[in-house]
Amino acid sequence: QVQLVESGGGLVQAGGSLRLSCAASGRTFSNYHMGWFRQAPGQERDFVATISRYGSSTDYTDSVKGRFTISRDNAKSTVYLQMNNLKPEDTAVYYCAAKTLGQKSRASDEYDYWGRGTQVTVSS
Repeated sequence: QVQLVESGGGLVQAGGSLRLSCAASGRTFSNYHMGWFRQAPGQERDFVATISRYGSSTDYTDSVKGRFTISRDNAKSTVYLQMNNLKPEDTAVYYCAAKTLGQKSRASDEYDYWGRGTQVTVSS
């Protein structure tokens, strides 16, 4: 089992930047593909980005391509989400998740472990 704790959320003006971190503890971090998801009020939880076990492959939802970057440091058991040029529509609770089997994925139901989330609020 792995425990995930997100940090780095906050309030930022449109056009600003935030860097989210997700620290993992428990099993070997490189065993897991990692993903970031977000959930706005009244909305479903949506895929944002994912990264493969050793960081060789990434994938993003279209709305964040060119603005967000997912990365990981397996030595620190941490995955990051660098968010630039933030927009009000990026406002949500951001969750990191870990996936054990198969390939990295956009599907939230394929992830085995979840953090509790960190709030990101972008003002216009």
